Amino acid sequence: MAPRRGRKAKAAGSDSDGDGEYALGTCKKLKKDNDDADFAESRKEAQNVLLRRPLAQRGNLLNTPVVIKIDRTALVRKFKPIGGGVRVGTTLGTRPRSNVYKGPLYDPDADDAIVLHHPRVLSATEKLEALKSKAGSGGQPDVEVHVVVDPMLGKVLRPHQIEGVRFLYNCVTGRTKENAYGCIMADEMGLGKTLQCAIPDSLLRTAQIGHSSLFVTGITLLWTLLKQSPQPGKPTIDKAVIACPSSLVKNWANELIKWLGPHSIRPYACDNKGSKEQTEKDMRKFVSDKGRAIVQPVLIVSYETLRAYSEILCQTEIGLLLCDEGHRLKNAESQTYVNLNKLNAKRRVILSGTPIQNDLTEYFALLSFAIPDVLGTGSDFRKNFELPILRGRDAEASEKDRQLSEEKLKELLAIANQFIIRRTAELLTKYLPVKYEHVVFCKFTDMQINLYKLFTQSKEVKKLLSGSGSQPLKAITFLKKLCNHPALIDRKVLGAEADSLIPPNFSLQGCQPEFSGKMRLLEQMLAKMRKTSTDKIVLISNYTQTLDLFEQMCRQRKWGQLRLDGSMTIQKRQKLVDRFNDPAGPEFVFLLSSKAGGCGINLIGANRLVLFDPDWNPANDAQALARVWRDGQKKTCFIYRFIATGSIEEKIFQRQAHKQSLSSCVVDAEEDVERHFTLENLRQLFQLNEETMCDTHDTFRCKRCVRGLQMKKPPENEVNTGAQAADTSTWNHFSQLELHKVFDSVLREEGISSQLATYVFQNKSHEQQVVKLK
Repeated sequence: MAPRRGRKAKAAGSDSDGDGEYALGTCKKLKKDNDDADFAESRKEAQNVLLRRPLAQRGNLLNTPVVIKIDRTALVRKFKPIGGGVRVGTTLGTRPRSNVYKGPLYDPDADDAIVLHHPRVLSATEKLEALKSKAGSGGQPDVEVHVVVDPMLGKVLRPHQIEGVRFLYNCVTGRTKENAYGCIMADEMGLGKTLQCAIPDSLLRTAQIGHSSLFVTGITLLWTLLKQSPQPGKPTIDKAVIACPSSLVKNWANELIKWLGPHSIRPYACDNKGSKEQTEKDMRKFVSDKGRAIVQPVLIVSYETLRAYSEILCQTEIGLLLCDEGHRLKNAESQTYVNLNKLNAKRRVILSGTPIQNDLTEYFALLSFAIPDVLGTGSDFRKNFELPILRGRDAEASEKDRQLSEEKLKELLAIANQFIIRRTAELLTKYLPVKYEHVVFCKFTDMQINLYKLFTQSKEVKKLLSGSGSQPLKAITFLKKLCNHPALIDRKVLGAEADSLIPPNFSLQGCQPEFSGKMRLLEQMLAKMRKTSTDKIVLISNYTQTLDLFEQMCRQRKWGQLRLDGSMTIQKRQKLVDRFNDPAGPEFVFLLSSKAGGCGINLIGANRLVLFDPDWNPANDAQALARVWRDGQKKTCFIYRFIATGSIEEKIFQRQAHKQSLSSCVVDAEEDVERHFTLENLRQLFQLNEETMCDTHDTFRCKRCVRGLQMKKPPENEVNTGAQAADTSTWNHFSQLELHKVFDSVLREEGISSQLATYVFQNKSHEQQVVKLK
């Protein structure tokens, strides 16, 4: 351009009028070709011509009408909207973007588009009026747009996960019910927790989230609300808070970044690494940031930390409060519940992989947190629902009371089911390999029987059973530890009489599996596995002392092992999990404390799992048992629950099976035991049934078995799913004489050779083959 300008200027002469004529000619050319690609350079060329003139002549030129014309036409380029859209007339000097009709963020007509909101279809006249209504004021036209799930996430969602995202979106946007903006997603463990269905195996092995929180739906909902709304160009929310167990804070942050990208989102993970002063400073910044100043729109924080800084967080509006492992909010009187309930968060979502149990108080607490006032006040709920329902369930209730109870229950469920979605793990069966579940009843050794009888006949227990004792939990814990191994008990409790019952070769140094029926069978099964397969196994116990014995046994046998318990930091836990899930890793056994890792740990590197002792809460056991049969698992899975035959463990297992455990299957403290156990309950707990092969099977009064032998197969050809899978009375029942029918070769052969397995319940998850994902 510069040489051409030089030639044209020389031809026209070097006088000032020549320069002015050239400038005017250039401006006319600019006006005519204002859409030309070289427009910017041409405009600069005209400006340079004027600036080269002497100041005196420049001033005269600026006072002429010609120059005014240049100023308005040559130096102002007509704005063209970027990215398409409908543009109504603009006024010179205003921001053109305010007059541009913006469409949806993603194409709703694309293949596999997941549309969460469909705007009302407007007629041509209505649309034109909407566009004109804002044209003069420079505002956005009142036209709604589609809300579409980000294709990056949508392409990996499964059908039941898409259903979950739609449910969550409809609830938090008030579309389910007017002025109601919360909900509860209580799917079983394994449903929707990860985005792994379309991930390479290398990523599956290092996936950091596999807990009972419903992870994929949470991420999709959160991202959609932060980026879109039916109003074009505007998000639904500006800030969000994710409350979760401390062990999952970093994992949530890592997964958000991994799936949404480090340039798309910067979550603030409050993992308490810094000082209190720094944490408070960060919290206050999260609160004070507004609009475009918000750099970290998502706060991820543990329940404990959130409770401590709730007063600060109350000072800002939280667009979405997402509570992972939200069953922690079942108690409306807890400090966690009270402090979280104070937050200025209209939209509230509870994610929980733990089933909501049939407890009316839990229903009220959870629903009232997610959707305040949906069931009225506590007194209203008690009067309208709880009392009539419980009165009708009394054994001596009249027919009128029973009928009223059923009506009130239906009314309650009609309200609750609008805001609660729950799917069972049956949906996963077509994506996962077959799972064989076993309840293995193991007989005591002679030493265990003698010590058990000595303790139950002691003065302390007799005093307890007479009603004058005051420490049932201590006695129960003693017997539970004895069921695992005699080395775990405090022999001082038994006194000098116990000395004669201790074999001379018994030692507290190292692990001696031969003195425990369960431990001995476990050792033999591990040896068989190590010799005949490449399978890995997870061993879970409620007691760290039992983990100590496992660890000693592995070292004695030179089996590679890793251990995760409550003493380990969150960062170290994840490194252990990644290391164990690596197929090339030498570790054969993963030792896991049910309290520290029963929830939120993905151990798909193993395909076998042993739950060595039962918990009072069946939900805790269910969490622990779900560690290996999860998205990404490629091998047939074998799950074992070890129960000491005829002991207190069978009574605990029976209470789980019949949903009669303490305080809706939860015992949190000693006073709960005392409040819920009658003297008759305690007497039954402390009885040792030496004659039975399986006290649990005896209570079933199973019609399929005759004299301990199964004569008829379970319903549906031994495949039980959903709620039926939790009912072990519908499983295959194999006595010691029928162990050759057990599918698992390891349990079958070692159970027969050792004669330690007195009975085995077996269930098969499904018959279908795994769906191959593209």
